[in-house]
Amino acid sequence: MMQIKPILSALRRHKAGTVLIALQIALTLAIVCNALYIIHERLAHIAEPTGVDEPNLFAMANLWGEQYTKQQAAAKIEQDLITLRQLPSVADATPTNGYPLRGGGWDNFITMKPDQVDKTTDAAVYAGDEHFLRTFGLKLIAGRDFNADEVRDMGLREAVTPPVTIVSKTLADRLYPKGDALGKSFYSMSSTPITIIGIVDTLHRQDVSTWSAPYKGQSLIWPLRLAQPMGVFYVVRAKPGQLADAMREAPKALYAENRMRMFPAKDGLVDYRQIRQEAFERDRGMAILMGVICVVLLAITAAGIIGLTSFWVGQRRRQIGVRRALGATHRDILHYFLTENLLISVGGVAIGTVLAFALNLWLKQNFALESLPLIYVLSGMVILILLGQGAVFAPALRASRVPPIEATRPA
Repeated sequence: MMQIKPILSALRRHKAGTVLIALQIALTLAIVCNALYIIHERLAHIAEPTGVDEPNLFAMANLWGEQYTKQQAAAKIEQDLITLRQLPSVADATPTNGYPLRGGGWDNFITMKPDQVDKTTDAAVYAGDEHFLRTFGLKLIAGRDFNADEVRDMGLREAVTPPVTIVSKTLADRLYPKGDALGKSFYSMSSTPITIIGIVDTLHRQDVSTWSAPYKGQSLIWPLRLAQPMGVFYVVRAKPGQLADAMREAPKALYAENRMRMFPAKDGLVDYRQIRQEAFERDRGMAILMGVICVVLLAITAAGIIGLTSFWVGQRRRQIGVRRALGATHRDILHYFLTENLLISVGGVAIGTVLAFALNLWLKQNFALESLPLIYVLSGMVILILLGQGAVFAPALRASRVPPIEATRPA
């Protein structure tokens, strides 16, 4: 404690260097705290469960290769499904408009009254038949599955609102927080009420972009089969351990039914390893970029502290020699520089804390980031202080080895 006053006096004589290092620490803290939080958010997003049997699922984007009427398309789909379900490596298959993590997709506003102006929420809409739940491996936690006679064919430019639906638990809880959603109704961009007949545990949305984050996990399934003139998605569930066989056999079997069909390059034949990789490519890239920024900033800050302390040691060699001649030990000199750096670091992190929350506020307003938890700021403060002490240790150790004879050298 006796060294604090002379240290502060010395720092006042080196205002420029002191202020620059303190500001560097402050900016590093502000950026690193928010970058680490962004990394955490991105990694959490990447790890979100879909609720489906990912290890055994693959999707096929089937194009007929020629125009069909609604009735013809429905018949083709039925024949394709029979073909797929008969394959020895296939457990089940379903036609649908998309699948979790695909991106984009069909979503509707949800209201509780037919004349309601503002939406209650937004839900991803999946179209599927009575095989949808079994194919995707969804866990039905309440109610029942669709019956075959409830599934309707929907042609191009047709607007069909089915009377019944199966919803995710997240959506059910959003609409009916008391947990009594089963058997209740809501409206989905139509004056026709839709009754909830089943609730599945988890069903991720198709879209993974930032705009849909407030509606995470809010999905519903309609008993519809899209009998479109151009084509349809098939999602196929392989038997355990037979995914590769099913992915190889399914296209061959469908080609045998219709040589005109095509599987486009995108979504033509993809499993969930590839689906996840493509869905979260930007999130993964952002996490890596933020990690690189953190490392670079910390390295620059450490280099700045080392450089400034080394410069000060060079300037103060005669002063250090005088102190050594008056009885200061190696430990005293080392402690002096460590304390000096600690004071600069504390000042820097104090300013950086304010900057960190200011930067987070700006990110919230412009990029929909959540509020920065205090634990990230506290962790950043500890990291920067430890970094500063570690960076200053080598030049401080050199200073402690300055011999007393330096006091006799001319200034």
